[in-house]
Amino acid sequence: MESNVKIPEIFGEMVFNDKVMRERLPKDVYKAVRKTSRNGTHLELDVANTVAAAMKEWALEKGATHFTHWFQPMTGLTAEKHDGFISPTSDGGVIMEFSGKELVKGEPDASSFPSGGLRATFEARGYTAWDPSSPAFVKDGSLYIPTAFCSYGGEALDKKTPLLRSMEALSDAAVKVLHLLGDTDVNHVDTTVGSEQEYFLIDKELYKKRKDLLLTGRTLMGASAPKGQEMEDHYFGVLKPKVSEYMHALDRELWELGVPTKTKHNEVAPSQHELAPVFETANIAVDHNQLTMEVMKKVADRFGYACLLHEKPFEGINGSGKHNNWSISTDTGENLLDPGKTPAENQQFLIFLLAVIAAVDEYQEILRISVATAGNDHRLGGNEAPPAIISIFVGDELDKVLQSIEDDSVFSGAGRQQMGMGAHVLPHIIRDTTDRNRTSPFAFTGNKFEFRMPGSALSVANPNIVLNTAVAEVLTQIYDRLKDVPAADLDTAIHALLKDLLAQHKRVLFNGNGYTDEWVEEAHRRGLADLKSLPDAMPHFITDKSIELFTKHSIFTKEEILSRYEILLENYAKTIHIESLTLQEMVRKDFTAGLVRYMKDITNEALKKKELLPDSLCSYENRILQKLDETSEQIITALDILEADTLKAEKIGDILEQAAYYQETILSEMETLRSWTDQAEAIIPDEYLPYPTYEQMLFSLR
Repeated sequence: MESNVKIPEIFGEMVFNDKVMRERLPKDVYKAVRKTSRNGTHLELDVANTVAAAMKEWALEKGATHFTHWFQPMTGLTAEKHDGFISPTSDGGVIMEFSGKELVKGEPDASSFPSGGLRATFEARGYTAWDPSSPAFVKDGSLYIPTAFCSYGGEALDKKTPLLRSMEALSDAAVKVLHLLGDTDVNHVDTTVGSEQEYFLIDKELYKKRKDLLLTGRTLMGASAPKGQEMEDHYFGVLKPKVSEYMHALDRELWELGVPTKTKHNEVAPSQHELAPVFETANIAVDHNQLTMEVMKKVADRFGYACLLHEKPFEGINGSGKHNNWSISTDTGENLLDPGKTPAENQQFLIFLLAVIAAVDEYQEILRISVATAGNDHRLGGNEAPPAIISIFVGDELDKVLQSIEDDSVFSGAGRQQMGMGAHVLPHIIRDTTDRNRTSPFAFTGNKFEFRMPGSALSVANPNIVLNTAVAEVLTQIYDRLKDVPAADLDTAIHALLKDLLAQHKRVLFNGNGYTDEWVEEAHRRGLADLKSLPDAMPHFITDKSIELFTKHSIFTKEEILSRYEILLENYAKTIHIESLTLQEMVRKDFTAGLVRYMKDITNEALKKKELLPDSLCSYENRILQKLDETSEQIITALDILEADTLKAEKIGDILEQAAYYQETILSEMETLRSWTDQAEAIIPDEYLPYPTYEQMLFSLR
């Protein structure tokens, strides 16, 4: 990054943001757009035409020649179809046009996107609708317009639409509760999100030689390097020069696109890193995280790197997560999860805290589903990730506050203490009232909750849809219980409410080590769900309880829920199917050739040795050959079993049964085959292997 770059000047320079709209739109049009963005009101066509004209002129100045409705289908990725601004004239020239209709609505082909049975292949029409709450931007010569995506019949085929619905549901419920508590100045509540993004960088040329990384995003075979992460020397370590240059370039490109990236550092595993942004409104944060993942890969390519976003690209070292930092803020600027200096006396904070605790406990199965993918199933429960059992960490102080509510006792907090560092030259530090717990899936961290279960490749729309909706439901129940209570009795009623919520949902609170076997046993005794895989979890998505939650708050229709059930299971099965076929091909076509060639060379060396030394037993060579021969027999047996059972899996008609078979049988057989190839790889010299080793990939960055 240039030393003289002025960040305030470049930040958002490629974004049609509020500042640009104020400068370029007539005042009445600007106010109409703001009203639409804040209140969800309809935008009239004449207003849209004016906005489109200004947006087009601005985009042309930024070098754009095309526009695209940018949306988030159920693939988990983003999608875009680019149209030129040009319109031919009668004299053989062109003019640059962009109308309000083109801004507000697009009509992409919807037939090839996942619909879970909502659409037949021959029913191709779909609609994209402009989301004015997320600003348009220019990238790679096109004007990108964030949009929702729905079918011809109006069913949501994307992630943005239900996210916006969930944000409105939570806002409506929270405003009612706040008004009941006397805070009538609040008109709107937003959920805010900051998504910490972990990723790996490896040499692009090495990446291109790994068929498994190219086709599946993770290594399906590969012996561990002699050194992994056990020395703990990579975490927060000095950035390598070229990696630092990559991070500078990434920051600059994201800043220009209005993404407020703030933190960057080395993560625990070799070649693993992290980027974290400042909090934003959930809808914009989700858009920006999708954009971040795309830009990460593009910038990495320029630097000769491959950026890996799979949750578990390498065995034996940490996988990558995406910590979803979630909070609730009012339009008057108040964070509703800020405990203040005296949390025990902060009635409003305690109501919203208990609402979140109750929501996470009551809908823990659906929250688990929101982060369930084939990739994340490999990561959850490992030493770098929280267990698949959902629990909440609140820390020592809040634990005592909640205990005082349960016991009807007076809370006497110790307050924040000054901590000496033992050397006079060092400053005194004010100790936080609670430590961190990195084993907790859902941890309170000062004025927000950190949901640590999402995987690095996941769209964070899913967990935020569930969080917003579940909390909206509990807040609705709280309002219904308190709305008819006389003002004089409100404090007593609130205390009773908090006590009841705590009694019903305290089982989800756990401040200890989530990695221990003892906690798993304790969680089972408490009745907490332990859903280790996506097939285990998915039946909970179509229960009456789940359907009632989402339909009551108009997040999904029943048909939209069933379609997502089908899509998630189908994607899970397809993912493992592709992995199985890839592994089979790598072993049969590539690995076996290297194995046979090495065994042949060892045999020839033994024969030469015999010629020179007739009395030699060639014990070293024979031991290698014997070991590889035994291993190769196991490899071919495991390969044949995997091939036969993968063919069986293809023929299973029930989607849940099929996904479960892939999880229980195919993955297990893939691991067996891998264990044998990895044993052989540990013996075979690198020059005989048809792909780069873990050591080469993880320790080659400059």
